[in-house]
Amino acid sequence: MTRQRSIHRKPVVFRRAVVKGTLTLRAKTAAAIRAGRVKKGDPVAAAELAGLLAMKRTPELIPHCHSVPLTGSRVEVSVRGRTATVRAVAEAVHQTGVEMEALVGATVALLTVWDMVKYLEKDASGGYPETRLGPVVVVTKEKRTVSAK
Repeated sequence: MTRQRSIHRKPVVFRRAVVKGTLTLRAKTAAAIRAGRVKKGDPVAAAELAGLLAMKRTPELIPHCHSVPLTGSRVEVSVRGRTATVRAVAEAVHQTGVEMEALVGATVALLTVWDMVKYLEKDASGGYPETRLGPVVVVTKEKRTVSAK
């Protein structure tokens, strides 16, 4: 039997999760992103928006996740050297954590970059010998009581 865990007895507290992740690319691909020469547009802007949208849809993708009303979220993507790096932050005042939202947001952001530059990453046989997703890790997870106003 599959079931979603009941959270009705858990206290409502402030919760925050920070996730970082990386996508390793070919040097020429990273240079094309920085120079604004990617055919599909700006992968950084698209990835940041995709990450935000993905956070909001986490319970649709991961069956046991509760719907969490995010009170704040942020996705920042940068490209340095051969690496696209994402930092995703999810915040909520709720009964359950937001680390899955941040993980989904970070991962979807990186996958968006990959999708937009895959034509630059493929080798002659259509493979991706230099492209590497990850690691994607939870850097910070906070939980604290909300003070009454």
